[in-house]
Amino acid sequence: MAVQAALQRQALNAMGRPTPAIAPRPAREHQPAAAITSHADREHRFAAAIASQSEREHRSAAGIVSQSAHEFRSAAGSASHLAHEYPGTASRSVQEQPPVPETASGRAYEDRPAAIMAEQAYTVVLDYTPEGGLTVSATPGRDVVIDPTQPATSMSAFKALARTPVTALDGAALAALVRGEIAAVFGSAYDQEGVNPAIRLTEGVHGTLTEVLDIARHAGAWRRGRVRAAGRIDGPDLVAGVVEIAWQTAQVFAMQVGLHLCMAEARFHGGAPLEADALAVSAGPVEVVAEVVHIDLIPRPRLRIDAEFRRGATVVARIRALSLEIREAPGLPVGPEAGGVIPRFFGRRNVFGDRALLGEFHMTHSARGDLDIALGPEFTRYAGRRATRMPNHGLQLCDRVMAVEGERGKLTGATGHTEYDSPADAWYYAESANASMPNVVYMETSLQSALLLGYFLGATLTAPQEDYSLRNLDGTATVLREVDLRDKTIQQTSKLLNTTVLVGAVLQTFSYELSVDGEPFYEGESLFGFFNARALANQNGLDNGEFVPAWLDAQPDRPAVRVIDVAARRAAGTGFRCATGHLAMLDRIEVVDGGGKFDQGYLRAARPVREDDWFFSYHFHLDPVMPGSLGVEAVIQAMQEWAVDTGLAAELVAPEFVLPVGVPMSWRYRGQILADEKEMSLEVHIKSVERRPGRVRVIGDASVWKPGMRIYELLDVAIELRGVGAGNR
Repeated sequence: MAVQAALQRQALNAMGRPTPAIAPRPAREHQPAAAITSHADREHRFAAAIASQSEREHRSAAGIVSQSAHEFRSAAGSASHLAHEYPGTASRSVQEQPPVPETASGRAYEDRPAAIMAEQAYTVVLDYTPEGGLTVSATPGRDVVIDPTQPATSMSAFKALARTPVTALDGAALAALVRGEIAAVFGSAYDQEGVNPAIRLTEGVHGTLTEVLDIARHAGAWRRGRVRAAGRIDGPDLVAGVVEIAWQTAQVFAMQVGLHLCMAEARFHGGAPLEADALAVSAGPVEVVAEVVHIDLIPRPRLRIDAEFRRGATVVARIRALSLEIREAPGLPVGPEAGGVIPRFFGRRNVFGDRALLGEFHMTHSARGDLDIALGPEFTRYAGRRATRMPNHGLQLCDRVMAVEGERGKLTGATGHTEYDSPADAWYYAESANASMPNVVYMETSLQSALLLGYFLGATLTAPQEDYSLRNLDGTATVLREVDLRDKTIQQTSKLLNTTVLVGAVLQTFSYELSVDGEPFYEGESLFGFFNARALANQNGLDNGEFVPAWLDAQPDRPAVRVIDVAARRAAGTGFRCATGHLAMLDRIEVVDGGGKFDQGYLRAARPVREDDWFFSYHFHLDPVMPGSLGVEAVIQAMQEWAVDTGLAAELVAPEFVLPVGVPMSWRYRGQILADEKEMSLEVHIKSVERRPGRVRVIGDASVWKPGMRIYELLDVAIELRGVGAGNR
C-alpha cells in the first residue's frame, strides 16, 4: 500500500495535481453551500475522473483478487474462470457501455402519507409552519387508523446522528432552543453553521414546555426513546394546550437525536391526524411523559410519539400518534442530479465540522428507500425491482459520502471517501466475544464503502434493463493495529482499480483502507460482482459443480470426535465471554484433536438456516442473502470456542479476544446462503498455535458449505487471546 501511495503521488505530481487525501481533522470550510456545485471545487463536487495512478494501470482492466492471499489474476484468466463459475456470462468491453442518460435534475421529494395509530375521543389536526406557527383543530368522536408497529430490537434501533451528554434542559436551555441555538445547548456536533435557521423550538400559545427532566434514547415501551418533562397549560383551549406541549416535547427529542442534521433549509412539519383524550385537564402545571413510537429517516426524517399528562398520580390527558417531520423548503432538491452531481449542500457535517456530499438520509434510502434519492434520477427505474442496495438498519455500516474523485460512467481509477460512526452502544459490541469490534463489522464497513463507490459511479447502469444482485467474490484484508472503535468515526478510503463488463455480470476490483484518529487500522483488496438472475442460478461453487465432502466425512477410518457445547456455555452466562444474540452463530462444535490437514486440530460445525433468520431482512432489501462475512464470523467463533475449551486461555491473566494484527486473511466466495438452504456447515483446519508473552494466536484454514456445494474458502483465519499487560499492537 505504501508503494502504491508513492506511485500515486508521483503520477499526480506529474499531472500537476495535488495528492488527494482526507486529513484526520481537516479545517472547517467557510464557503457557501452553493460553492459545492462549482466544477472548480474538487472537494465538494464529483470531479473529472483522475488517471490510473499505480502499476495497476499496466494490468488489464479486469484483474481480480486471486484465491492466493497476495496475488491477483490477469484479466483474461479471471473473466474466463468466472465464466465457468457463473455460466451464461460473456465478455463485453467497458468502452461499449451505453452513455449515462441525460435525465432531469434533482427533484424535490414528494409528500408521503404517515401511518398513525390511536383509539378514539378527539381527532386533532395539527399544522405547523415556521411562518404561521402551530395551529390545532379538534373534532370529537372520529376514529383514526391503527399502526401495528412493533417495538425496536437492538438491530433496528434508530442510530442518532449526533451524540451529547445533555439529557436535561432547564428554562434557559429551552429559551436557547426557541432562538435556534441548538449547538449551544447540545454541543458542537450539532453545529450546521446557519443552514437550518427554521429548526427551532416552538413557543406555545395555549401550552408551554417549561423543563425537560430526562431524555432517554432507547427507553420506553417501544425502546425508541422517552422524554420526561414539565409544562404549563394556559388555556383557554385546553386540548390545544396539551397538543402544543406534546409538540414541543417531540421537537426537543428530534433535535437531541439530530434528526434535522441530514437536511438543509428544512423545517418542522406536523404529520397526519392524531388522537387526544382530555380526561380531566385544566389550566396549570402538568407533568408529561412522551414515548417515541416510531423514528426513521425515510421517507423523510420523522418521528411519532404518544404522550401522557399527569398531575400527581392522576392522568389528566393523553396524546397518541403525534407525528413530526423534517421537511425541506418547497422545491429544493434532496438528492443528486443526473450524473451524480450534487446540486447543493444537504446540511450534513461530520464530527470534525466538514461538509458531507451525502449523509445518513441518503444512505438509508440506498438501503430500503428510493434509490434515486440516494444516487440520482438514473436509478428511478429500479423502484420496486430487485436492485443492488446497501444493507439496512444495524447492518448498514456506511453513514456519509465525504468526497468522490471520479465521474459517473467512468468505471476505473476513482476514489471515494466515506465515514461510519461506531456508537459505543451498538449491538455488535454487546454481542461479540471480542474486546472490541468483531471481524464481521470490520469486513462489512470496508466492503460496503467500496461497493457504494462502484454503484454510485454506475456499475449497473451499463445494462439498466437488468436486475442485478451484488455479491462479494474474493478478498484479502489485514488488521494493521489494535484499536478500540467505540464512539469513533471510521474514515474509509476506497479505490476502484478496474471494471470488467460481461453479459449478465459486472466485475469490479477495489482496494480500501480504514482509519481512525488519523491512523490506518485496516486495509484490503476485494472483488465484487453484479450478477443477473441467470448468472446467479448457474453457480458451480468452488469445485466446478462437484461435491467435495468435509475432511471428517472423507476419512476411511472415522477418528474419535468430541463435542463443544457452545449453547450450554452461552446459556450459563458465566466464564469466558461468548458471542450472543444476533452474533450467536453456532451451538455445537465437533472436534478431532490432532486431526485435520495439518495434524493440529480439526473443527466442524453446522447451523440451521431458517427463512426468518434476522440477516435475511437486513441484507438485502428484496434480495435476501446471508452476508459472507457472517460465514467468516462463524468460523472465527468456532476457533474461539476451541481455544477456550482447549485451555489456551488458562495461561493468561484476564484474557480477552482481539483481532490479530498483521495476518492477511483471504477469502473466496462462489455461492451464497439463501433462506431456503436449510443448513450452513463449516470446517476448520488448525495449522498453528503461536505463544508470545501475554498472547496466544491461532491460525487456520476453513471451508463453508451449503447443502450439496462448497461455497467459501478461507485462508489464514486468525484469532488471538490477549492477557492483561500484553499491551496493544
